[in-house]
Amino acid sequence: MAPPENTYEMVSIMDNVSTVMLPQQVDSETSASVEALIVAALRAGAGVIVDGSEVTYMSAAGVRVFARALHRAEEMGAHIAFCRFTGAAADCLLVSGFTQLFEVVDSVEAAAARLRLKSAGTADERLHPHRRAG
Repeated sequence: MAPPENTYEMVSIMDNVSTVMLPQQVDSETSASVEALIVAALRAGAGVIVDGSEVTYMSAAGVRVFARALHRAEEMGAHIAFCRFTGAAADCLLVSGFTQLFEVVDSVEAAAARLRLKSAGTADERLHPHRRAG
């Protein structure tokens, strides 16, 4: 069953950065559509901000979507920054270990800054604070 229209969307493309707004639920029912939207926003050398501010529920299927999207971005030479996850969605990312591998920031501005750093910085500057790529 397809999720209702307008539950999530790619909202803007500015300065070689797209922003993808996620739906309230990222689970087995919405995961394929969410993954398709994120992957469609990827362009070589460009960045995608994945804004989780509307997400109130996320299952392991949502975490898998992010892992696959990150893998695809790496293959394409694109970058993804995750931001504004709170509550149960933030807990899901934390418990899954996702936040140990990839940075999740508090604002769209911080995500955009992270993407600029990834596209312009040295290898040391691009490493996650835990000294891992991401």
